[in-house]
Amino acid sequence: MEKLEGMISDIVFKNEENGYTIAYLANEDEEVTIVGCMPTLSVGESIEVEGKWVTHKTYGTQFEVSSFMPVTPSSLEGIYAYLSSGMIHGIGEKMALRIIEKFGVDTLDVIQNTPERLKEVEGIGAKKIKQITESYEENRELRNIIMQLSPYGITPNYCLKIYKKYKDKAISVINKNPYKLAEDIRGIGFRVADDIAKKLGIDKYSKDRIFQGILYTLNQSTSNGNTYLPLSVLIPQAVKVLDVEAEHIKEGVIELAYTQKIHVEKDNNDINVYLMPYYMAENGVCREMIRLSQVDFEDLKINIKHEIKMIEKEDGIKLAQNQVMAVKEAIEQGVVIITGGPGTGKTTTINTIIKVFENNDQKVILAAPTGRAAKRMSETSNKEAKTIHRLLEMGFGMDSDELTFMKNEEDPIDADVVILDEVSMVDVVLMYSLLRAIKSGTRLLIVGDSDQLPSVGAGNVLKDLIDSEVINTVRLNEIFRQAQESMIVVNAHKINKGEPLKLNVKGKDFFFIKKEGDDILPEIVGIVSERLPKFYGVDKLKDIQVLSPMRKGNLGVNNLNIELQKSLNPPNKYKTEEAFAKRTFRVGDKVMQIKNNYTRKWKTEDGSNSGHGIYNGDIGYIYYIDKEKKEIFVIFDGMKIVTYKYDELDELDHSFCTTIHKSQGSEFPIVVIPMTWAPPMLLSRNLLYTAVTRAKKQVVLVGDVKYLEFMIKNNRSSDRYSNLAVKLNKFKKEGLLIENDKE
Repeated sequence: MEKLEGMISDIVFKNEENGYTIAYLANEDEEVTIVGCMPTLSVGESIEVEGKWVTHKTYGTQFEVSSFMPVTPSSLEGIYAYLSSGMIHGIGEKMALRIIEKFGVDTLDVIQNTPERLKEVEGIGAKKIKQITESYEENRELRNIIMQLSPYGITPNYCLKIYKKYKDKAISVINKNPYKLAEDIRGIGFRVADDIAKKLGIDKYSKDRIFQGILYTLNQSTSNGNTYLPLSVLIPQAVKVLDVEAEHIKEGVIELAYTQKIHVEKDNNDINVYLMPYYMAENGVCREMIRLSQVDFEDLKINIKHEIKMIEKEDGIKLAQNQVMAVKEAIEQGVVIITGGPGTGKTTTINTIIKVFENNDQKVILAAPTGRAAKRMSETSNKEAKTIHRLLEMGFGMDSDELTFMKNEEDPIDADVVILDEVSMVDVVLMYSLLRAIKSGTRLLIVGDSDQLPSVGAGNVLKDLIDSEVINTVRLNEIFRQAQESMIVVNAHKINKGEPLKLNVKGKDFFFIKKEGDDILPEIVGIVSERLPKFYGVDKLKDIQVLSPMRKGNLGVNNLNIELQKSLNPPNKYKTEEAFAKRTFRVGDKVMQIKNNYTRKWKTEDGSNSGHGIYNGDIGYIYYIDKEKKEIFVIFDGMKIVTYKYDELDELDHSFCTTIHKSQGSEFPIVVIPMTWAPPMLLSRNLLYTAVTRAKKQVVLVGDVKYLEFMIKNNRSSDRYSNLAVKLNKFKKEGLLIENDKE
């Protein structure tokens, strides 16, 4: 290994996601190209690098850096470049000049050892000195952490989180027990911690390793929708993860149960193993549903028949028998589930119920699990609907920097009636949080289509509530005459029944274009960019959504986004763009927020309105890219402008095409779906049903008809380990004598 020392004269390329950098290092003798993981590098910085010389077939001789260390610049030029680089908070270009004029080559020594002398510089007071010294020290410690952890694949962003958690003890904590990272730092999983542990020589039978491996296995299980794993399933999965004998897993489960990191409960001939939050949530949903449904609701003395007749006359509608029953149940019973497929009148039923309650001075609150679902609910009801998170007032607690819900049993939702739509998307943890915040005596209406895909998170809440037969459920199963005219509605119900579809009916709205193999992709690009917009006069970006069951492969989301971007928003000298790894963000791109971010700020262009919160599934368009400030501006809902720094772009994905899962709760005028090979678990009936029912005006399937037929026949929805239905029955039998079981 060789060492070089010099000053960074220019940075040619820097990947903000993984820290890979190409830069020029200059000293008195020469200027050389250095390459490697150097995420915090700045122009003007003096460093010492260690590595080896390599020859690139295109770019010639380069120095490949394995590690680097900052060194104190010895020249006034170097000191100025370092101070004015932005690395030290509180010092800009003008301030850097004033400090150097005062202290010369001793500047950095003063900052590090006698910072109080900075008061001698005009414009620097005690507050500024504190900012400068803290930034200087933090910068140095953070560099050490980054340099030691980057070889393990830990990004600079996570290194910052590690530093904030452990401060100057970070390296010693990691050396002692790297598995603490998996426990304490959200986003760093067992695999990364285990890789570090192996390189540190930690024994694979270490208790810390066994514990974290078991927790990792359970966490992976919740990612697949399970609230628990039977011990007979957990053991072989954990053995595979940890490469240890089964008895070590059994011992680890017992010890974790004693420390209340997990909960175990007997279930017939097996033992169910829960992560504590999911055990508490599953039991909590049961307890809260029983509480809400067993209340003696206030008699509102409503003449239901009269109210319905008045609304039917006013709105020019006629409710079906089951719709009338749903209205009656919502008023008399208080807690009711309304379920049904497209065209069965769920929206009309909800709107009728809202009017009946509001005509009788009841405060009605509407909510849905996602921003798009809430927006859709608002549009169909002409009444404000909130996301569940907004309804529960997500924010920071007084004594915590963790996000939490402000609304709970101590400060419940102020409402007489809560109507919750798209409940198939609600996982067990979110449902528990919501139910806790609904006071006894509040009427609760749960609406959803149980034939759609279950929630991304753990549990199968809507289906379990219905299957338990504990909660009053009204099934809307009559397809209205107007809806029967739509092949989208007709075929959606045929999909559920496993029947062949009606395709390419002249003048209708459901089409299949037969293509095979490599011909499918160009066909999709062609119809989205040219044929559909031209024929129907629609906006090719806003009105057409491509949905794929998978991410990988030629017809997966990732590749379809690349190909559709080329056609729908091609490069243009007037459009700014920025490349990140395998993605290029360009002004005009259609993008999606892929993580809930309750604190992200938005504002309107004129600054007249502002707020917080951008949510998983929200679709927007890149509005502006500021290369100098390294920021991308995205506009959501045609008015909310959100700023993303380059290192925050893991929250955004292109959405010319998106997964069917991500489309839940949304509606689009036209939906295009590839029909091609995918893993059988992704070619399921309820996945196809969910995709088709996202369309309002047109469905176009493109591909091989045999995969369409396979999906219709494949009714093997992925089974989830969830005991909600079983526990609801058990809890009902026990009545409300479960108060002592509260966690």
